Amino acid sequence: MNGITTHVLDTSRGSPAAGVPVLLDRAVDAGWRPVGRGTTDADGRARDLLTSAPEPGRYRLTFDTDVYFRAVGVSGFYPEVSVTFVVGHGEEHYHVPLLLSPFGYSTYRGS
Repeated sequence: MNGITTHVLDTSRGSPAAGVPVLLDRAVDAGWRPVGRGTTDADGRARDLLTSAPEPGRYRLTFDTDVYFRAVGVSGFYPEVSVTFVVGHGEEHYHVPLLLSPFGYSTYRGS
């Protein structure tokens, strides 16, 4: 598998977070350039943000958590979550999960 993918899990509900809009940006000299976008599916996954091997550099995933929290009737503290990470040379796939609750979140490099 090539590209950049993510998986959002709502730890407060014990279920995938479906319907979370996700934006993928890549750092450029003047700031950030959008390179992909999507919405998490029923399993909480966004599989097609970037479907080719990523170029080395700095990337940022921005999750619109406010859309998700409103959809499930919850008032969340973080209206969006941004995760910045570095893609190295020769790496073809990055999976960046987000564990989410209304008052906290964590992330890690998945497989």
